[in-house]
Amino acid sequence: MTPGQPAPAPAPASERGRGHHRATPWPEARALAARAGAEARAAKDRPPVRVPLGQALGRTLAEPLRALTDLPSFDSSAMDGWAVAGPGPWTVREESVLAGHAGAAALAPGEAVRIATGARVPAGATAVIRTEHSRTEGAERAESIEGADCADRTERTDRAQNAPAVGRAAAGTVLLLHPLREVVTGQDIRPRGQECRTGDELLPAGTVVGPAVLGLAAAAGYDEPAVLPRPSVEILVLGDELLTAGLPHDGLIRDALGPMLGPWLTALGAEVLATRRIGDDAAALYLAVTTSAADLVVTTGGTAAGPVDHVHRVLDKAGAALLVDGVKVRPGHPMLLARLDAGRHLVGLPGNPLAAVSGLLTLAAPLLAALTGEPSERAPETTERADEPVPEPTAKATGGAPALRDAVQGHPYDTRLVPVVHRDGLVVPLRYNGPAMLRGIAAADAMAVVPPGGAEPGRRLELLALPWPTATQLAQGACFT
Repeated sequence: MTPGQPAPAPAPASERGRGHHRATPWPEARALAARAGAEARAAKDRPPVRVPLGQALGRTLAEPLRALTDLPSFDSSAMDGWAVAGPGPWTVREESVLAGHAGAAALAPGEAVRIATGARVPAGATAVIRTEHSRTEGAERAESIEGADCADRTERTDRAQNAPAVGRAAAGTVLLLHPLREVVTGQDIRPRGQECRTGDELLPAGTVVGPAVLGLAAAAGYDEPAVLPRPSVEILVLGDELLTAGLPHDGLIRDALGPMLGPWLTALGAEVLATRRIGDDAAALYLAVTTSAADLVVTTGGTAAGPVDHVHRVLDKAGAALLVDGVKVRPGHPMLLARLDAGRHLVGLPGNPLAAVSGLLTLAAPLLAALTGEPSERAPETTERADEPVPEPTAKATGGAPALRDAVQGHPYDTRLVPVVHRDGLVVPLRYNGPAMLRGIAAADAMAVVPPGGAEPGRRLELLALPWPTATQLAQGACFT
């Protein structure tokens, strides 16, 4: 499906042909999910919300970030040293100007005062001289040397020149400040408004709030920036065979998806309202789906055609429209996407853990990115057309983009998603990539998109970034490749 091409009309859930429905190609499924998110965002009014700065990390600015104050908001010193007025040498006043304290009285021409970085520059100051670019000397006050003969004056001046370089002058003397290099008017003074003026646009709407954006917002005077609301998600974990604690026994297994999906969806920008365990109860599933207030309902398991796979029947009964009913991808083939109403959707994930991860990356991630109003989902690290020439398996041979170190077996007809790590400038596929395995993805830096037929060493593949910091260091002796 190309951009601008009309989406095919969704089919009611009841029209799903058991065992022979048409699976959607993987790229088309992702495009359909993104379109569904964009349509849901347009159909539902989502006014901006204001959140404390400490809660804004990872959110998206709903409006331009405009300066609420001049930056800096006053003339300040860029260095530790001396604020001086006019040409030197200068008489040093016996006080200091510190950051966060009341400013000093105005300087008269020929005066200097010690000043700290970030402190308000006194009125009348024409420059700041760095401490290491200056020297001081003591000199007799004018009234103390009146009437002294020339020899005595010379002797006292010699003693004064050996006075301490900084600090309070001895009684009856003053400190004189001399520059060690040329002083330029305005040097090392940060003038008010140097970075911005009140009302200037600092960042556009749609900017994702990172740590530096938090710092800028705080400096610009914000306590609660306006951000886009997070789409709400409710997770429904299906299956009577799942345990929430203890070791597997008697055909029961631990629920791996319940603990994993909430944090993963949160990292994708969602607000997870609840994770509920439904079991294999069709009536309970129907009630949960039809009464959920979430923008997106995520189910685990129950998307195939087994005796307790109730998701399709529940969607049919609820009048939902299937937008994607199976995807040509391994693992995760039986994933689905349904529209519950104009602003709400359901993503049905397979019950196998890595297959569920595949469903998150294929359907949930692009839908949530569009729903939050982000300009685009996180871009793939590298992309290569299937018909591009295959270079040798070295980083240099691919122009700096990571190349595949080892061959990856492909499916004859479907896309494969395979956990990979970065090693020495190359992309290395991990061994534990079966539908029920999490060992590979837990150590992965990304998921590689392997086209039908597989990929040979040196091939550059599209990499799906994981929504958290990676670069896992494998335990000594561990073998994942």
